[in-house]
Formats: sequence, structure tokens, C-alpha cells
Amino acid sequence: MRKKLIVFGSGDIAELAYYYFSTDSDFEIAAFTVDRAYLKETQICGLPVIAFEEIHTQFPPREHQMFIALSYSKINALRKEKYFKAKEMGYKLTSYISSKATLLNEGHIGENCFILEDNTIQPFVKIGNNVTLWSGNHIGHHSTIADHCFIASHVVVSGGVEIGESCFIGVNATLRDHIKIGERCVLGAGTLLLADAEPDGLYIGSATARADISSAKLKKI
Repeated sequence: MRKKLIVFGSGDIAELAYYYFSTDSDFEIAAFTVDRAYLKETQICGLPVIAFEEIHTQFPPREHQMFIALSYSKINALRKEKYFKAKEMGYKLTSYISSKATLLNEGHIGENCFILEDNTIQPFVKIGNNVTLWSGNHIGHHSTIADHCFIASHVVVSGGVEIGESCFIGVNATLRDHIKIGERCVLGAGTLLLADAEPDGLYIGSATARADISSAKLKKI
């Protein structure tokens, strides 16, 4: 018998969680839940949507686990808040780890993590609770990712990097080896970080400028 799971959320990430858990895990999704103030529909993916304030009465924690399917909103603060609230209600938070990810760190991964396909997690890496690793990242050996972080796709974390709590790292960012990233840092898409980052830092990669000539000129080359 498959284990029963409640998904917190109603957006794209909640639908993705439904897909991944349904097709690549031992869990069966029983229902979705959101705060009563955001309850705008009665069904998602053919399953009931229940107010979070009432979820424990209809889907009790003794029979169900929960997954918080939220993004990096407010530098991960909202996902962190709901993570702790669900635990206070008595729910066990489960992680999704893709069968198509390469894990060499002996399972040092916390709860409520969302680790998608094509991630490579090298030996001696430690990943905390409530961490999202979108598709295609490289997490180098002896690195640590603290709780409540969100790492987008195709990020390179070199060996021995320490990433503090509640950080966001955008697509195609690169972190050199043996640096420390303070709590709540935001690294934008394409950022190259070569030194330590103090807490609450904002790093924005340079966008590619438009060339002076039109693309139509390329037809003549």
C-alpha cells in the first residue's frame, strides 16, 4: 500500500510535486491544502483542496505525511513558515528525490527537500531541511547547504562550499571552491562568485547587451 501525502500549495510547483511524487515515489497524493484566505478552487489534478487550518481534521497526521510545495518567495521565508507550521500540526515532512539524480553522499539529505532530475551530489555533501534543488545542478564534494535554500537549474557549487540558511541561487550561477555564503544571500542568474559572501548579500550577473546591428544582417554573412 502506498503512503498517503498532502501537498501544501496550489501553483505550478504544487502541480509538479503531484507529478513527481505520483510517477517516481512510494507516495499517493491524497489532497492539496492552502491557507483558507487563498482557497479559490475545490480541486487540483482531480483531488480535493482543503483549507490548511482544517486539514488535520480530514487528513490527520497519524495517517498522512505532508510536502510543502512553495517557491523562494520572500527569500524562502514563506516556505520556511509553512514548513514549521506543518510540523507543529504533527505532520511528518517528506522529501522527493528523483530516481534520475546521482546521489553519492550516503543520504545526508533533510526533510521536505525537492531534488529533481540530473542533480549530481558528490560524496560528503550535506543538505539540510526544506531545500530545493531544481534540475541539473552540480553540488561538489564536502559542500554544505543549510536549511530553507532554493537552488535553481544548472548551478555549479564547487567543492567545500558552505551555503547558509535561506539563500537563493539563480540559474547558471557558479561558486568557486571553499567559499562561504552567508544567510539570506541572493545570487542572480549567471553570477560568478569567487569569494565569501556576507549575509543578506545581493549579487546580480551582467545581462548580455543587444548588439548594434540587426539580426537581419546575419543573412548576408
